[in-house]
Amino acid sequence: MSDYDRYANPRVGAGYARSGAVVDQGLRAYMIGVYNYMALGLVVTGLAAFLAFQFGTQEVDGVLRLTDFGRTIYTSPVRWIIVLAPLAIVFWLSAGMERMSSATARNVFMLFAAMIGLSMSSLLVVYTGGSIARAFFVTAAAFGSLSLYGYTTQRDLSGVGSFMFMGLIGIILASLVNIFLHSSGLQWAISMLAVVIFSGLTAWDTQAIKQMYYAGDAYETVQKKSIHGALRLYLDFINMFQALIALTGSNRNS
Repeated sequence: MSDYDRYANPRVGAGYARSGAVVDQGLRAYMIGVYNYMALGLVVTGLAAFLAFQFGTQEVDGVLRLTDFGRTIYTSPVRWIIVLAPLAIVFWLSAGMERMSSATARNVFMLFAAMIGLSMSSLLVVYTGGSIARAFFVTAAAFGSLSLYGYTTQRDLSGVGSFMFMGLIGIILASLVNIFLHSSGLQWAISMLAVVIFSGLTAWDTQAIKQMYYAGDAYETVQKKSIHGALRLYLDFINMFQALIALTGSNRNS
C-alpha cells in the first residue's frame, strides 16, 4: 500500500530541512503512538475475554460448567463465526485503511481486538489463571526485548523477516492439516515453531514500522501508519502468547 511507503507523497523539502533532533522527536512520538494503540488493543482483548468467560461459565460444586451463553460461544456452530470474524475484519482493515479515516481505522482495530478476545476466552476455560498469567508476562518480556532490538539495531532484518514469513505460511498449512489429524505431537511442533517465527517477526515488524516514518507526513497519515503498525505488533504478541500457553499452560482438569 503506497500510503505506508515511508517515501509516499513527500512534499518537496519536507523533513529534510528539519534538524535531526526534530526528526527524532517526531519518530519517537510516532513509535509511542504505535505502542499505545497496540496496548489499547491488548486491553480490549483482555476485557472481552474476561467478560465472555464470566458470562459463559459458572462454578458448581467446585467444577467449572458452561452457561447457556457459554455453550453458544464455545460449543455451538456460532463458535465458527467467532473464530472467522476476526479474519474477515483484519482483511477489511488492511485492505481499506487507505480509504478510511484514522478514527474509523482505530474503531475497526478495537472491534477486531474485541473479537479476538471473545475467541481467546476459551483459553480461560481450558487453562488455569496462573499459567495464563505466567505465559502473558513471559510473552511481554520477550516481546519488549525483541521489539527494542528491532528498533535499535543497525542490521537490515528484511532477510530475516522474509524467512520468518515463509515459516509462517508453513505453520498455517500445518495447522490446517492438524485440524483433521488431531496430532498432539504435531501441535507441539507447531507451537514451538510459532514462538520462534513470531519472535523474529516482532523484531522485523518493529524495524519496518520504524522505517515507515517520514517526517513530512500529515497528521492523518501518521495516525493511520500508527494503527497499521500497532496491528502488526498486536498480531505478533497475540500469536506468540497463544503458542506459549499451548506449550506451558496447565490444564484446569489435570
